[in-house]
Amino acid sequence: MQVARLVFPGFWFGKTSEAEAVSLARAGVGGFCLYGGTKATVTSLVRKLRAASPLPRILIAADYEDGLGRWLPDAPLLPSNLALGAADNEELAYEKGFITARQAAQLGVDWVFAPVVDLANNPDNPIVNTRSFGADPQLVIRLAGAFMKGLSAGGVLNCLKHFPGHGNTTTDSHLAMPVVTETMSQLKQTSLLPFKELLPLADSVMAGHLLVPALDEVNPVSLSKKAIHDLLQKKMKFTRCVCTDALLMKALGDEKQAALQALDAGAHILLVPEKPLELIEFLQNQIFPDEVLKRAEHVLNGLCAQADELAANAQHLLVRPDDFIMQTARKALVPLGHFPPVEPGDIVHLLNVGNDEHISSVPFIDTLRAYGILTEDFKNPAETDTLIILFWRRYKPFSGKIGLTDEETVFVNNAVQNVRRTLLICFANPFAANHVATEGKLLAFSPSPVFQQAAAECVMGMFEPVGKLPMKL
Repeated sequence: MQVARLVFPGFWFGKTSEAEAVSLARAGVGGFCLYGGTKATVTSLVRKLRAASPLPRILIAADYEDGLGRWLPDAPLLPSNLALGAADNEELAYEKGFITARQAAQLGVDWVFAPVVDLANNPDNPIVNTRSFGADPQLVIRLAGAFMKGLSAGGVLNCLKHFPGHGNTTTDSHLAMPVVTETMSQLKQTSLLPFKELLPLADSVMAGHLLVPALDEVNPVSLSKKAIHDLLQKKMKFTRCVCTDALLMKALGDEKQAALQALDAGAHILLVPEKPLELIEFLQNQIFPDEVLKRAEHVLNGLCAQADELAANAQHLLVRPDDFIMQTARKALVPLGHFPPVEPGDIVHLLNVGNDEHISSVPFIDTLRAYGILTEDFKNPAETDTLIILFWRRYKPFSGKIGLTDEETVFVNNAVQNVRRTLLICFANPFAANHVATEGKLLAFSPSPVFQQAAAECVMGMFEPVGKLPMKL
């Protein structure tokens, strides 16, 4: 086997050169991880990459954790995992997996890097947050297991991440090395439990860029033989594919040496290096023990065969994403405090906070207006009777933040002074509710247009929110 097959480059639509990607395919890389694009551009690129590859089979992967809509503007954004945790419904978790799989497969994507089974047990974690199903390992096991079954039924590979658990950290590994401080006894009772229980359903596991001194005091898990070979593969008996998290992440340092160490530790795939061509050339000049390449070839052949089997046996059922999203939203919204419903003729002032991605609030506003609610932008507390604060900030790789800034906290809490009726709606990070002194709070966990519609209907008292907190605030 050529060592290039161990490398899976990333492709960013609008940034990466298509010619460069085709040349990497011709060089024999084992697959690609795609970021962004549209349905049409993803489909077109996948065809070109497959046609260019000398390999009989390459794998096309993507981080479609919340469906295609997290990366593609022309696809629906599915409910976050934390929304599913609030709904606590395995049928909905299964349906999310199935819809994700069917939509991915239609574009030629056959491997979804999901589910995230990290626990939502640290409010200061900037990168897990709504990607988690919740803080309770048993809840995560039930819902992630149902999601994985949905992915399989829909015909794509899955991936458990981020081994052995990224939840109880306060650092974004895209920027620096997070440290997990729990003892081995604590890990077994918390972060490791979902991996232990879900490995039989797993097609692959992603090793996190995490320093876990209880496992290895020197090396991060993605480069640690103690973590990958000794624990995951030997003790936990996982024999399928292990891939690193993206090598370009700043937690690691020199990616060439990191790649060598990851392969020696037991990983089979080197995911998304910063300079894939240079890495391939470097690896081609190294001498590897025969068992390293033979082991990787066996695992990759098995993964390709599994992808073909799943595709051949996929269920082709009619899916209605908007119906699924609304059903989830009505079961997921979590109310906190008290907020009397607004009524036709009321004037509602709106204040947007943390909208770094310029997410449109039009679905929320249009729903209110459709029922006779008048909306205005917030300007002056003295002229405001009803104030609704819309908080949008969600996890974003390389940002290192997810909550309210100190300046935003002061501004928002000043804004609610002397306003008779105040409500905070968190369309992403629910932990922001801790820092805002509003009369009522509504946790929605997703900025999806359908979730915005449901939140507006809830504000008008059209249905009673029944979601339960899947974590502690």
